[in-house]
Amino acid sequence: MTATVAPVRPSRDIDGTPRAGGRSQWLAGSIFVGPALLLFVIFVLGPFIAAIVLSLFSWDMLTPATFSGLKNFKAMLSDDLLYKALGNTFVFALASVVTHLIGGLLLALGVDALRSRAASYFVRTSLFFPFVISWAAVALLWKYVLDPTFGMGTYYLTKIGFNPPDWFTDPSWALPAIIGIDWWHTIGFTFVIMLAGLQTVPGQLIEAARVDGCGWWQRLWHVIIPMMSPTIFFAAVITFIGAFQIFDPVQIITPNGGPENSTLTIVMYLYQKGFQAFQVGYASSVAILVFVIMAIVTALQFWFARRWVHQS
Repeated sequence: MTATVAPVRPSRDIDGTPRAGGRSQWLAGSIFVGPALLLFVIFVLGPFIAAIVLSLFSWDMLTPATFSGLKNFKAMLSDDLLYKALGNTFVFALASVVTHLIGGLLLALGVDALRSRAASYFVRTSLFFPFVISWAAVALLWKYVLDPTFGMGTYYLTKIGFNPPDWFTDPSWALPAIIGIDWWHTIGFTFVIMLAGLQTVPGQLIEAARVDGCGWWQRLWHVIIPMMSPTIFFAAVITFIGAFQIFDPVQIITPNGGPENSTLTIVMYLYQKGFQAFQVGYASSVAILVFVIMAIVTALQFWFARRWVHQS
């Protein structure tokens, strides 16, 4: 009777490289992924779980928290200021998506058409430069430029015969002014994404359309935009997510939500409730609401993307 011995699988190939699934490869993967996973747990997953727990409590950070169940979520249903903040945020986000996609695409088409390489590099740098400036500096810069008394922008608008409003104290103009400042600051990022997507469009397709007699608009609508649809979709998703979390310029230029809460955004409202009114439980419930809204809108974007985004 002979004993059967199972073959031992070598941990390395004949050339000495670790086999797939080997312990050394698993260890190497863990070393690379571990730090990122640890940061994700500490700064994303942990706060998210904490927000869910805190939303079920009433806590002012000074006295012990008391369990309140769904009381915070019920209070949101009758909070008119919350609806006002949500409305402003949706207006800001939708305006940002539309103006960034159109502006970024037009700027990319214009820069791509430049024949001079030096001019192209100069324009690219000029357009992207505002994006590297901090929001605090940008907000203070435009606050002084559009000042109704001594602002340079107000001065030149008056010189050409336009009577500018008091941008940041007029409820009708405060939010549009913030939208314009955000566009100036972040359009460079969208422009770079669009330019990268534009340069992946095969030149043979554009040239074939030109030979077939297609004009500029027909080439743009039937060739360039369909080929760039994955890029446009990506820009739309990240622009909406970024715009929905707008806080810095609104807080610096129009503290406490501006005139008649015309610039109050949902993240600013969350900040006010959590760190000014010390209603941490209610602020956490608002944070959960923001997460749910962004998840639903992003899911809808992916669902509609199947109808117009070309994957091939």
